Amino acid sequence: MTETVHPFAPPTHERRWIETVTELAKDFAASAAEFDETAELPIANLRALHAAGLDRATLPAEFGGEDLSYRAYGEIVRILSAACSSTACVWVMHIGAAVGLTQLSAPDLGRFYAGELIDGKRFANALSEPSGGNMFLMPQQVAEPVDGGHRLTGAKRFVSGCEVADHFLVNALVDGAPTFFGVAPDDTMTFVPIWDTMGLRASRSQLVSFEGTVLRADRRCPPSAGRRPNHIAAGLAFLSLGIADAAEDALISHARNRVIPATGQPLAEMQWLRFEAADVHTRLEAARMYSLHMAWLADRNSPEFLPATMTAKVLANDIARDVAQLALKAGGGSGFLRTSPIQRHFRDAQAGGLMAYSAEVCKDRIGETVLLPQD
Repeated sequence: MTETVHPFAPPTHERRWIETVTELAKDFAASAAEFDETAELPIANLRALHAAGLDRATLPAEFGGEDLSYRAYGEIVRILSAACSSTACVWVMHIGAAVGLTQLSAPDLGRFYAGELIDGKRFANALSEPSGGNMFLMPQQVAEPVDGGHRLTGAKRFVSGCEVADHFLVNALVDGAPTFFGVAPDDTMTFVPIWDTMGLRASRSQLVSFEGTVLRADRRCPPSAGRRPNHIAAGLAFLSLGIADAAEDALISHARNRVIPATGQPLAEMQWLRFEAADVHTRLEAARMYSLHMAWLADRNSPEFLPATMTAKVLANDIARDVAQLALKAGGGSGFLRTSPIQRHFRDAQAGGLMAYSAEVCKDRIGETVLLPQD
């Protein structure tokens, strides 16, 4: 019998990447609690992903990559996030900046950035500004013209993996227009150690300060020539879905193994928990399917991709929080202990809804589309 492949599933020839990441994720999961405790970057995990060829696979074929589908990419992010959400977060931003610079730059410079990614160099995404709210694609900081480019004095925040980055994707206002640049770190850039957070602790998404940093003219990205999806927008929903997976697994494990002294039955026999577990599980499956639909749109470079990223992100952010909340409710005092993975998943689950575009901004955009006349 011929196997039927779901249209939203990764292409058959890319399944090896899913298998590769599934194996790597076993080690990542084993060290996730330690990285959360120390808030150190999971460098070994990132190097393992590169050594396995995942970085290169995400590049377009014309730049030496494999044109990895967004459907496969989404599943990879989800698997990584379930194992170690900080690793997944840093990798999403690394790939988003690297592939972004490769595609946004002039062809020769794009090949340079692709070569840097293939050689193992690290990339970081420096777009969010302290006073910019969620409008990370609409910078407020102005870069002034100087010989050889433009000079930027300002700051970008939530720059995951910045301390080990060899290249940054940076935007600033040039002649009143948002403009992207590739920037190599120098002594005008400093990392402000503000990252002592509730969740995603090992992503080390510090504040980057620019003190007269020259944004080189030869590293300036020309205006976009056309529509294309991007890995950050596509990856954020799957980041939350992976956290939801991990929280659900922790819930299931606790419910099966926690015996109620009064009855001698496992917690999993309690009807109230079954009802609530069914609710979050069905919603998790729905969020997963919609996110795969969003990735399918990305693979077709559909104009519906960007609106779909907002719906997918809202669904994934909300269910991650709700699954983690139920896991904590079922875990009780045991789940509240630092030794329990439940509390870590609960903390990590809060992050997705805060990441740009936040859940509230996404809902506002969706509501506007629903309620107001569209051109």
